[in-house]
Amino acid sequence: MSGARRLLADRPLTEPHPSRLVSAHPDRARILAAHGAALAAGEAGYPDPATGLFVLSAGFLARRGTCCGRGCRHCPYVDDPPSE
Repeated sequence: MSGARRLLADRPLTEPHPSRLVSAHPDRARILAAHGAALAAGEAGYPDPATGLFVLSAGFLARRGTCCGRGCRHCPYVDDPPSE
């Protein structure tokens, strides 16, 4: 759903959706620490601890107001589909 305005998912910005960062990821603790520091500082993102690539923070993505549909690690919009 690229570019569409959506409500934020019902979880803290500090917690990525499990499909974007699995609990068994070997660098999960370092990733969450780097992301938390970026959120606290109001920064747009952080360098990934393992790869050095720049990763956008949930705070930056939430301020943007839309989901780009590109599978961002900290997308604050992705949520489980509604139960039927």
